[in-house]
Amino acid sequence: MKSAIPFELQKPRSCPRSCPDGFKPPYPAWMVQGQPGRPQVVMAYFGVQYADADLRSRAEAGFSGICAMLEGDHAAGHVDQASFKDIADYETLVAVAYWSDPAAFGLWRARNDVAGWWESGDRLGDGPGYFREIFFPTNDRFETLFSNPSHPEGVAIAMGGLDLEEIQEHSYWGSMRDRIPAAQVDPLDGAATRSEPPAETVGRRIRVDGLRNLAVIRSGQDWEATRDAEREIYLSEIEPVLDAGMRFLTTDGGSIGCWSNRYMRHRDQQKSFGLSYWRSLRDMETWAESHKTHVAIFEAFLQMAGKLNFQMDLRLYHEVSVLAPDQQFLEYINCHHLTGLIRNN
Repeated sequence: MKSAIPFELQKPRSCPRSCPDGFKPPYPAWMVQGQPGRPQVVMAYFGVQYADADLRSRAEAGFSGICAMLEGDHAAGHVDQASFKDIADYETLVAVAYWSDPAAFGLWRARNDVAGWWESGDRLGDGPGYFREIFFPTNDRFETLFSNPSHPEGVAIAMGGLDLEEIQEHSYWGSMRDRIPAAQVDPLDGAATRSEPPAETVGRRIRVDGLRNLAVIRSGQDWEATRDAEREIYLSEIEPVLDAGMRFLTTDGGSIGCWSNRYMRHRDQQKSFGLSYWRSLRDMETWAESHKTHVAIFEAFLQMAGKLNFQMDLRLYHEVSVLAPDQQFLEYINCHHLTGLIRNN
């Protein structure tokens, strides 16, 4: 068993861990493997939104074009395709793309087909809305957690898979913070306030300034391998409770520091994930530890595990980043005023 914080990133702590040195977790968990010489990754969310059914074919064409651009020279290391209906009832298509090398991302972003399409004035007038939310966490500002060492997701695929040695810091409140190297010496407090959103957003290209220590979590579930009783329990007992928690964060999360939440389904796969942007890691922790909606999710999972004697094929994972302002690029083109971080709760 090893620490989730790589040796080269370990520092004398001014912010103590939430577990004792000899802690032994009750079950195993794993994290992404490190890449020597690669101190930073890129996590990008490219979205297309539309409300009018007449725009569906145009939105699908735009999304297909975005996905095609993610191939070719300096292509993303991994891409997921997902969809959801947002708080304003807009259908939204999202390509989640990862690069393990920011230099490769920079070359990709500068390609004529990529830069030309995103920066074209045509995006303001062709009907759908488009957004780019791109994050550049350094290795000291993100952490991952996986329940199965053989099935990486998201950034772990782009980084070459999972470290097969189990980690110590998990299965207790505060473990998420304990896995983030920067949190050894920094409380990672978030921004106290945000700037007011523009009154009009449709027909405009809007850039949102990065926020101090914005906390981003992608937390996912994969039930493709489940069968019989496990699948029935997940779909009838877990998914409804999870959906209720995600709906709370989407509609009322601003009251507890969640500035944006999207609950997405992978296209053509039996997988889902929540993507949330929080004012601070502390706000995220408080919701996880004590809010009734997350307590209900946690208890439902424990009940499921007990019924199945902890023998489950359900796969769980998350990736969490706490970002400096210059590690965020947020652009919204012809989007409604409740989209992503335009929204000011």
